[in-house]
Amino acid sequence: MSRRALVTGGSGEIGAAICRRLAADGCQVIIHAHRRRASAEALAAELSAAGFAASAVAFDLTDGAATAAAIAAILEDGAVQVLVNNAGIHDDAIFPGMRAEQWQGVIDVSLNGFFHVTQPLTLPMIRTRWGRIINITSVAAVTGNRGQVNYAAAKGALHSATRALSLELASRGITVNAVAPGIIATAMSAGSFDADAIARLVPMKRAGRAEEVAELVGFLASDQAAYISGQIISINGGMI
Repeated sequence: MSRRALVTGGSGEIGAAICRRLAADGCQVIIHAHRRRASAEALAAELSAAGFAASAVAFDLTDGAATAAAIAAILEDGAVQVLVNNAGIHDDAIFPGMRAEQWQGVIDVSLNGFFHVTQPLTLPMIRTRWGRIINITSVAAVTGNRGQVNYAAAKGALHSATRALSLELASRGITVNAVAPGIIATAMSAGSFDADAIARLVPMKRAGRAEEVAELVGFLASDQAAYISGQIISINGGMI
C-alpha cells in the first residue's frame, strides 16, 4: 500500500516540485494550498493524468480550528506517513521599521502553522511505526539575513523544533529533518536576487532549482534515509 504524503504550500514552485517527486516515488500526494487552491487542483489533475495518486486540499494553516477540521478529514482515509512542512511567507523589513503584523504574520505561517498541521498527524503516524517529517526552512535561519529578522526567527525556531521532535519520535521509526535552501530560482526570489547578486553570494554562481530541493526531500522521505534524523541539511551551492 502506498504511503500518504501531505505537502503544505504545495501550490508554490518548490512545493509543486516536491509533490511531483513524491508522486513519482509512489506516494499518494495531498497538495495543500491556502489562497492558491486552483493551482493545487491543477497540479493534482496533472499528476492524476500522469497516472499518479494526487488530490488537493485548501485551508488556512494559521487558523487552528480550520486546520484541525481539515486534518481530521484527511485522517479519515488513513494516517499521513510523509509530512513536508513547506508553507512559509516573506514580509521583509529592516527591524526598526518592522510592523507588529509583519512579525506576527510570518511567524504565524511558518511556526504556528507547523504546530497546527504536525501535532494532530503525529499520533496516527506513530501507530504505523514509520514516518518522515521534513521541514523546509532557509539559509536565513542558519546565517541570518538583513531585513528578515522575522523570517529567520520563524525558520530558526523550526530548526530547534526539528531537533527536539526528532528525539521524541526516534524510537518510533519516524525521522524528523529540516532542509534549508539557499537562493532557489522561483518567482518569489526573482525580484530579490539578480545575476550579479547570485554570482557574488553563491560560490556555484547560480541559483538552485526547485527540482534539486525536491530530490533531497525525496531522499529524506525514502526508506534509504532511515538513519538520518534531527538534521538541518543545507542546499545552497556552497554559500555556507
